[in-house]
Amino acid sequence: MPEIKKIVLTGGPCAGKTTALVKITEYFSGFGYKVFNVPEVPTIYSTAGWNYLTPNRQLYYQGERAILETQLAFEDQFLKMAEVCEKPVLIVCDRGAMDISAYMTPEMWEDITQKAGTNSNELRDRYDAVLHLVSAADGAEQYYTTATNATRYEQMNEEGLRIARELDKKVINAWTGHPHLRVINNHDDFENKLNRVITEIAKVVGLPQPVQDERVYRVEIIGDIPECSESDITQTYLVAEPGCEVRLRRREWKSKVINIHRTTKHLSDKEVIETERQVNNNLYEQMLQQADPYRVTIRKRRKSLIWKGQYFQIDTFLQPVDNLVLLETKGVTAQETVNFPPFIRVLEEVTGNKRYYNYNIALRK
Repeated sequence: MPEIKKIVLTGGPCAGKTTALVKITEYFSGFGYKVFNVPEVPTIYSTAGWNYLTPNRQLYYQGERAILETQLAFEDQFLKMAEVCEKPVLIVCDRGAMDISAYMTPEMWEDITQKAGTNSNELRDRYDAVLHLVSAADGAEQYYTTATNATRYEQMNEEGLRIARELDKKVINAWTGHPHLRVINNHDDFENKLNRVITEIAKVVGLPQPVQDERVYRVEIIGDIPECSESDITQTYLVAEPGCEVRLRRREWKSKVINIHRTTKHLSDKEVIETERQVNNNLYEQMLQQADPYRVTIRKRRKSLIWKGQYFQIDTFLQPVDNLVLLETKGVTAQETVNFPPFIRVLEEVTGNKRYYNYNIALRK
């Protein structure tokens, strides 16, 4: 059986998914992958005459249930085709099962998933990675348009932009908890957004990718942080061969525990291979026996949010230091302006400062 990876490309309205799908197909086909694109199922139903704004609640319910069942059936059929291919396969889903939950109440979602014989945790686990492209309605309003999607209900006006931003946050909340959820910022240059998509998928399939420094700042929190996702992170570094960094991370979020084993291998100063895999609790405990004796465990509390089209992670360290808060945003180029939230006071930029690398923070004193 060939190597098969299944990716979800999601995001709020007018995020650039259609263009990204074309680039993904061209790029990875050039590396010998068979690329399947699973179409966006809600759009199929909308163009066929169903409308999620219908006042007929029974019609609405049956439509949403049909969308979920069709989504799962489509993915299963593409997986069967992938299994008989003679080269590695990349299945890219234009939205995934959890996107559907953003359009209904939690009670209705629980009902239709139960009738489909599944649940939210199982649905997230169907995919190897989820890439969330931030809607142009948040931070790139000048590029927001409804011209590329005739069935879009979030129109190009202030109310439409507000609805689009709200939907963007609902979608990312639906996927929060997936071990390989990556949020792709808006950029001044849309090509940078597409390149970030390619880089994140390259990590999933194990292809070399350019070394990219995140923008990192030492900050103080000076106000309340609104609408964020909170999680507790325990991070242990394992013994590794020279040139490699192996990290074992446990993330606890809303009573759910996710364990991720990540290996980073530097091929050169400009190229790296980074791979991640999820491990169960038993294997996690076994792997802790391989902890690097020269490093201590890091514990920190993470708050994640989107602000003006950029995705931020704010880490408050608890151990081995307790007076450090780092803000990180991925994919913002050196030429772009960081849209710092008003509840953050920047003390200094520490991008590239090895003193603030987690790997070095963990060093025993």
